[in-house]
Amino acid sequence: MAAMTDDAIFMIQRAMAAHQAGNLPEAERIYKEVLASDPDQFEALHFLGLLEAQRGNLAEADLLVSRSLKSNSRRAEAFSNHARIQRSLGHHEDAITSCNKALELNPRLVDALVFRGNALRDLDRPEEALASVEAALAINSGYFVALGARGDILAVLGRHDEALACCDRALAIRPDYVEARYNRACRLLAMGRLEEGWPGYEHRYDIPSFGLSRPVRRAAEWTGDSLHGKSILIHSEQGFGDTIQCIRYLPSLVQRGARVTFLVPRLLHRLLRPFTNDIALISELEPARAFDVECSLMSLPFRFNTGLSTIPGQVPYLLAEDELTARWRARIGPGGFKVGICWQGNPLNALDRGRSPPLAHFGALARIPDVRIISLQTHYGLDQLRQLPAGMTVETLGDDFGSGPDAFVDAAAAMNCVDLIVTSDTATAHLAGALARPTWLILRHVPDWRWLLERDDSPWYPHMRLFRQPVRGDFDAVFRKMADELAGLAAAAGH
Repeated sequence: MAAMTDDAIFMIQRAMAAHQAGNLPEAERIYKEVLASDPDQFEALHFLGLLEAQRGNLAEADLLVSRSLKSNSRRAEAFSNHARIQRSLGHHEDAITSCNKALELNPRLVDALVFRGNALRDLDRPEEALASVEAALAINSGYFVALGARGDILAVLGRHDEALACCDRALAIRPDYVEARYNRACRLLAMGRLEEGWPGYEHRYDIPSFGLSRPVRRAAEWTGDSLHGKSILIHSEQGFGDTIQCIRYLPSLVQRGARVTFLVPRLLHRLLRPFTNDIALISELEPARAFDVECSLMSLPFRFNTGLSTIPGQVPYLLAEDELTARWRARIGPGGFKVGICWQGNPLNALDRGRSPPLAHFGALARIPDVRIISLQTHYGLDQLRQLPAGMTVETLGDDFGSGPDAFVDAAAAMNCVDLIVTSDTATAHLAGALARPTWLILRHVPDWRWLLERDDSPWYPHMRLFRQPVRGDFDAVFRKMADELAGLAAAAGH
């Protein structure tokens, strides 16, 4: 590697100053000017890669940082930075390899230890992850990032009080550490301390890895004040299940005298329309449209100061269409104890990690005499229907089930035609709960906050039962318990 000229040093310093000041276009211009003269210049390649990562251009960032490491493979911090980008791309094994290379060069590089811990947690290896993060804290006990990471890992291990204490300690050191504030909120919500948790949950927009874009505001944010005679825009957010869960708050806005407009994907309009007679549904905003106030949908529990005893729990608040119900009842036919199942969430969503049981596990239910297993699954996981264990039968509803723009109304109608719905933690669970259908929800050992801890019921959905893994990854125990109870239900129903 050739030594840097004085001019190159000066230009890199200027670029880094612009970069640190947040002037990314100027920093980019100077980095590229340096690279025009020396295409292998380490600092210009490396910091340009970090700049692209800031912009969310992760593939380009990965290429640039990889090139920088080819020009100088003795920079521990560079391998550590590369690991952070690789993890953001979902390349967790590569991130661990980069961290290990960094630690070979500098065994006391705490960031590499933390990044390795995060990648190990992503791969569902939390015990190893905890050891790596605790090694970082042994070097620097006050490193707030390591404390926050330790809290996340302890939560995965079910050590919730310790996880909360880690978040508190990190925030005592760095009060503006939004990741810890958000994760602390999720711990509080999971523990049922809803009123304490909602304010911190507002930081979900501030977490880059969460991938949630803050809505572009056209009006002041509603903070709970009087709505009489005012127009309010509500933004849907996150997944379809989140939307179905929290639309229960919209009628309360109408009752407060508001004119409510709900911005929600068109795929949900037909399902929601009967519930939202007094609410305007739109899928895009007209440029000139004005509102008095606005709010994100999942901020409504906070604005209504929701506690466990004040969750709006009246169900059903969604209804299936009679004509479609008749159609799917004819398709399903009579006879047997009919169990509608859904097993797979979106595998591209990091939140789905560990929460979708393979379809083969449902064989424990399919082997019960006179029980019919009927697939309500759409899109993901359908390939598993071609790989069923010997003797296991799963009925399907045809290629036209859930295939069009109104997939949710098909699913709602089919749910009206079965005796029980058994599902993993997907939008199907929320739809079944909102329809007040008898539902068994399969949960990983430490699920999403909304399902709380340990209890087998849900204050959000009174007709739902929760079946939790007794230990991480143990779906077998969940299905054994469900099979025992389902056999009793089918027998009691005369099947």
